Amino acid sequence: MRTWSESLRGRSLLTLLDITNAEMRELLELSIALKARRRSGLRGDLLHRRHIALVFEKSSTRTRTAASVAIHDEGGTAEYLSSQDIHLGAKESVADTARVLGRVFDGILFRGYAQQTVEGLARWAGVPVWNGLTDSFHPTQVLADLMTVQECFGRLAGVRLAYVGDGRNNVANTLMLGCAKAGLHYVNCTPAELMPDPALVATAQALAQETGGSVRVEHDPVAGVQGANVLYTDVWVSMGEEAQKETRLRLLRPYQVNMELCRATGNLGGELIFLHCLPAFHDHQTAMTQACGALEVADDVFEAPFSRVFDQAENRMHTMKALFVSALSTPPAR
Repeated sequence: MRTWSESLRGRSLLTLLDITNAEMRELLELSIALKARRRSGLRGDLLHRRHIALVFEKSSTRTRTAASVAIHDEGGTAEYLSSQDIHLGAKESVADTARVLGRVFDGILFRGYAQQTVEGLARWAGVPVWNGLTDSFHPTQVLADLMTVQECFGRLAGVRLAYVGDGRNNVANTLMLGCAKAGLHYVNCTPAELMPDPALVATAQALAQETGGSVRVEHDPVAGVQGANVLYTDVWVSMGEEAQKETRLRLLRPYQVNMELCRATGNLGGELIFLHCLPAFHDHQTAMTQACGALEVADDVFEAPFSRVFDQAENRMHTMKALFVSALSTPPAR
């Protein structure tokens, strides 16, 4: 298995801006190596006697299960702590909770609402803290996304990725940064009402200039996806935004990823994959789709041979394992 450097040891990851481009590539390489080792039937002890707290304000399927298995695979233990289990931000301040957890655990994975909460945990805990999702950023997701693109195309630099939908949510924000850092050509296809923060766009564009990538915002979805190798979408109504459902559906109906939009890339039948961070409203198996039909992605796209959503979901486990290992385990001798 490939080794890794000391540079990430003891480090938190709150946004992808916390790591260099080289460190991000190193995490992806380690993720691929750890995945290959697991596929071969081997389990390790790189997290032996390491204890990691999973502090979740928001429910989860992929983040919780992927983190738990990643930790146990390498001999560590995971303790799930929901809002009902601890007093975070209610009876006890973030700073006080962080200082308690930091005395007990070797690291903390946080999934919740405010970016300020995960920043507070990192400031006060004294141990590595990883952002498993906030309303602003989702770095552990985008590491898995980039790993999936790398596996599919054998490269990252030069790949064209079009994100279609709510352009200012946590996934869109983080994809923009991750693609810029890795040298992809990123297009955010979104209505004018849902544009990303101009300051964040400028930051991403500056990063892309260094890597040979590009970042732009496009309001016409057909124009935005032309030449894309990757079509990516996310739910139209995020957790905590349910009151905005009708407005979002009205704004985003023209941005559904369907076969017509796939054909507009010019790469259908060639170098094209579909990604979604899940859960996805693509069929009639949920209360939302029973009422409204398929939303952000049509069922035939979601189930198409070029859909890689479940590879992407699995890769959450491998990339989080790489994060935990690089921060908490001593690198083997080179």
